[in-house]
Amino acid sequence: MLHAAVDQGAPGALARVDDGDASYLVTRGVADRSTRQGISTADRFRIGSVTKSFSAVVLLQLADERKLDLDAPVNRYLPKLLPDDRITVRHVLGHRSGLYDYSNDMFARSVSGFEAVRDKVFGYRDLVALSLRKPRTNAPGAAYSYSNTNYVVAGLLIEKLTGGSVRDAYEKRLITPLGLRDTFYVHPDTKIPGRHAHGYLTPDAAGAKLVDATDQTVSWAQSAGALISSARDLNTFYSALLRGRLLSAARLAEMERFDRVDATTSYGLGLRRRDLSCGVSVYGHTGAVQGFYTYAFASKDGKRALTAAVNTSNNAKVLGTLAGALESAFCGRSAGKDAGKALRVPSAAEPDLTL
Repeated sequence: MLHAAVDQGAPGALARVDDGDASYLVTRGVADRSTRQGISTADRFRIGSVTKSFSAVVLLQLADERKLDLDAPVNRYLPKLLPDDRITVRHVLGHRSGLYDYSNDMFARSVSGFEAVRDKVFGYRDLVALSLRKPRTNAPGAAYSYSNTNYVVAGLLIEKLTGGSVRDAYEKRLITPLGLRDTFYVHPDTKIPGRHAHGYLTPDAAGAKLVDATDQTVSWAQSAGALISSARDLNTFYSALLRGRLLSAARLAEMERFDRVDATTSYGLGLRRRDLSCGVSVYGHTGAVQGFYTYAFASKDGKRALTAAVNTSNNAKVLGTLAGALESAFCGRSAGKDAGKALRVPSAAEPDLTL
């Protein structure tokens, strides 16, 4: 799978499976096309919409603390933010609000759209205003329609209800308690701290050179997609979530109340379920941000977790190939050239094998 992703245009690819007392680490290709440094499972990278699970957990914790009613209108907490009082917090977290995704217009062209916002800093309300310029996609609760606008609203709710920043909420509620040493919310700073993979945006024009998109504010996404993390940390997060360490049993059950999206995918509250060919379902999220694709999923009991990532984006073939990591990790399907070559190490260790 990782070989195929690199052959299809990703400079590098990595996968880490944590299963009990062992980890399985596989890499292919480079983290930096200029220096040719090999990619590592210890590298940090931008996780894109995997951020949505973090934002959802914070709000669900606030619901556990009786500071938030999931079925209350968003406008109860953020008066006059939205044009329809029927849009609830639950609608927002489940992408059923009907709020138009402003990012569709931003990135109609990959490179020029990215360069226009690479260093720009938006306010949350600026992004909501961009969405409200367009008609809503459906009535509140009527249909699933994925939109980054929903999780911008989630960020506003977090800041209103906690009285602090989204960064503070992530750090106090998730990053510090779980010991996520590679997870950062640096917005509006543009740099990825420490050892990291460079991210490369694939231009729309076939054959055009990849664009190094590593440094960016990700201000266009913020609480919808601006976190930085690592494979180890994402596996730790989803394992903890699914084992019930972050939410009450009742609130986790609400997060896992899924609506079918397509033949293999369902969506809950900031959480995806993928139904695999072997009959196993896995739970997590996918992420796409300029320069990076991520798949981060765990088994229902949280005992086995996979994070697979590549340092490119805007490449449909690579994204489709990356999905194959789920079959390899949870169904035992052959991963092609990578099959049988993953390095098994104690979970506390961090070496990896470049294939």
